[in-house]
Amino acid sequence: MPEHRRIRCHYPPAPRLASPARLTAQAQRAPSISEISIPTHPSSPVGIVAGPDGALWFTENYANKIGRVTTAGLFTEYAIPTSGSEPGQITVGPDGALWFTEAVGNKIGRITTSGTITEYTLPTNDAYPWGITTGPDGALWFVEEIGDQIGRISTSGTITEYALPTSDTYPMHITTGSDDNLWFTEPVGNSIGRITTSGTITEFAVPSSGAMPVGITAGPDGNLWYTDANGKVSNVTTTGTFTEYTLADPDSFAWGITVGSDNNLWFVEQMANNVASITTTGTINEYALPTVPSGPFDLVSGSDDNLWLTEDWVDQLGIVTP
Repeated sequence: MPEHRRIRCHYPPAPRLASPARLTAQAQRAPSISEISIPTHPSSPVGIVAGPDGALWFTENYANKIGRVTTAGLFTEYAIPTSGSEPGQITVGPDGALWFTEAVGNKIGRITTSGTITEYTLPTNDAYPWGITTGPDGALWFVEEIGDQIGRISTSGTITEYALPTSDTYPMHITTGSDDNLWFTEPVGNSIGRITTSGTITEFAVPSSGAMPVGITAGPDGNLWYTDANGKVSNVTTTGTFTEYTLADPDSFAWGITVGSDNNLWFVEQMANNVASITTTGTINEYALPTVPSGPFDLVSGSDDNLWLTEDWVDQLGIVTP
């Protein structure tokens, strides 16, 4: 969020279904975890996505760069034209390019796999765009934390904005659901939001008090799974029914979440310095990261079937083999 600035702190492919026996065996086996350093220091990596070229692409919030790393560990970095733009989240567009948000630059950026960057300025000043994803309509959808809006940008750069029904909810992450709607978190509003591609917004209040939904992803079970910084990992059906799972440490501060190659949901716990998994039936396993503290932020499943995560506080990427 804005007050945290500079603190060192397409659809997804159909999941490969694993047999119950395989899932049980994987849940019982601790993953191997390694870490690699980003060339630039300080960097403050935040968002990360698996690119169409088989590499991992990530944002360097402090260094003002977009990073690329192969699964063999070879880095390339690209400077963003707008200085001090503080890139946030990144996703793969339907055009085969990577699209990212520039929180302070107030722009949406596009970078080709060869490194050419184009930027598009938002109509609303100081909107602070953050989460971004590809929608079912072939456009990119993003959230505006301060602008209190959900934005849409076509691959040709046309931007449309939709005002949220509730103000000051700080929408943070967004994903496409199994119902072909866009779903997003409202951490200050204690809600999960849904927007249709025509712009109709519905907000669903989280049942528990004090909830702070942050990361969100479409699960293999058709539900939307999200992290709750108030000590939970939860899901909501596309009709608005919630199920919540409490973490052992209420102050672990769960953040990014994704689907792993093992068909479980994987997430990071910033303050507990863990990477963790949860099955669709609610079994949770937590694993400590080697560097303490590392400030894990976001994660994604790579082309190598490993989980790649950003370690914001120490300028590293973590690699988890489930």
